[in-house]
Amino acid sequence: MSSSNNSLAMQRIVKLLDENSFMEIGSLVTARSTDFNLSNTDTPSDGVIIGHGLIDGNLVFIYSQDASVLNGTIGEMHAKKIASVYDMAMKMGAPVIGFLDCAGIRLQESVDALNGLGQIYLKEAEASGVIPQISAVFGTCGGGLTVVPAMCDFNFMESSKARMFVNSPNAIPGNRIDKCDTSAADYQAKETGCVDAAGTEDEILNSIRDLVSLLPGNNGMGGLTEDCADDLNRVCENLSAMKGDPRYILSEIADDHVFFETKKDYAKDMVTGFIRLNGTTIGAVANCTEVYDEEGKKTEDFANVLSARGCGKAAEFVSFCDAFDIPVLSVTNVKGYKASACSENNLAKAMAKLTYAFSSANVPKVNLIVGEAYGSAYVTMNSKSVGADLVYAWSDAKIGMMEAELAAKIMYADESADVISEKAKEYDKLQSSVLSAARRGYVDLIIEPETTRKYLVAAFEMLYTKSVSDSLKKHGTK
Repeated sequence: MSSSNNSLAMQRIVKLLDENSFMEIGSLVTARSTDFNLSNTDTPSDGVIIGHGLIDGNLVFIYSQDASVLNGTIGEMHAKKIASVYDMAMKMGAPVIGFLDCAGIRLQESVDALNGLGQIYLKEAEASGVIPQISAVFGTCGGGLTVVPAMCDFNFMESSKARMFVNSPNAIPGNRIDKCDTSAADYQAKETGCVDAAGTEDEILNSIRDLVSLLPGNNGMGGLTEDCADDLNRVCENLSAMKGDPRYILSEIADDHVFFETKKDYAKDMVTGFIRLNGTTIGAVANCTEVYDEEGKKTEDFANVLSARGCGKAAEFVSFCDAFDIPVLSVTNVKGYKASACSENNLAKAMAKLTYAFSSANVPKVNLIVGEAYGSAYVTMNSKSVGADLVYAWSDAKIGMMEAELAAKIMYADESADVISEKAKEYDKLQSSVLSAARRGYVDLIIEPETTRKYLVAAFEMLYTKSVSDSLKKHGTK
């Protein structure tokens, strides 16, 4: 027997994949355990549909939990089916997509089910950095099962019905679900860093299709390049006026103005996502000080500083890009670090992770300085000193140790305001100007904002054949 073609699990697969491309595998598998009268229960496909299909002609492997069968709970055979999807995907070098809708571990199978969950963890670990892993939570995803989407490279949540939690909201001391629903998509997207976007089912499926089209199928493909019909020398107007919101910059310079943002509601002071330049997928990491809505109205603003969450978000993204040979573009506008007790508790470690991610990445790396670039925060943001292959800067950018006025106040603390003002101007000219940095070799080219697209296209074209010999170490510890 097989799962009903009318089940939500099957409907989601059909809507995601190219028409008539899905081939189901293991449709006759059922639960093997007979404890607690389980043998008398109908368990078609043991509550999970698996198989392979196409997205825009690209091979993908998929599993979709069926909540209509024992609430989608994970049993021994259920887990083995998911593990088998990973085995096939790694052999074929194709992404794995998982749809989660599960009440947890199947109590009737106890340790067999627990062992099965561990097998899923293991397969995810083995696949990490080898094939892209994408998940979407459409129903319940609680307890140990939350490790599954958290270990994926990308995860989405349905905004109304999906629930994701390690401990349920009512199990958290001092909290009730009506006070703060920590399992809701909105909370998870903003607070945990495990969700790339929340939306309707159709929005999520469309996002997954768009994402798959931007990613290589595996780590041996050497990135992803497609034909480009957009003008490579296209002038990008008004970039300088919108430097606070890098989403606008990235959309303007990208082929066909397409920017796919990841973790868009988490750590909004740091923007990550994918664009194409001359058909090549590029991973972008950018400091953000302003957020505008679709009507061009400012909705949020931030100081141009690094936060612990922002650093962690960017580090994870750069690591993914490096694993799959996706070149990295950083858009820098930063002058320091977020000052708060919470951030201070985690900032040093997060900064170290981001610095390590940029420094150790072997892919082509280009840094574009669009505003301020001060102090060690600038060094961390893919500067020449930590390994950027090319550094470009807009003509009005500022690069240095700190703002000139502050530097003058420190160096001439006992002098008059007039002296400090004069020395600030001198410091700005000698130490903080983009021309000063370029003369020292820290900036390769000073460009005008409207020419940004053509110069970045040329930069990544030149870096296309970049090759770095592997070191003898097994791996770093950050």
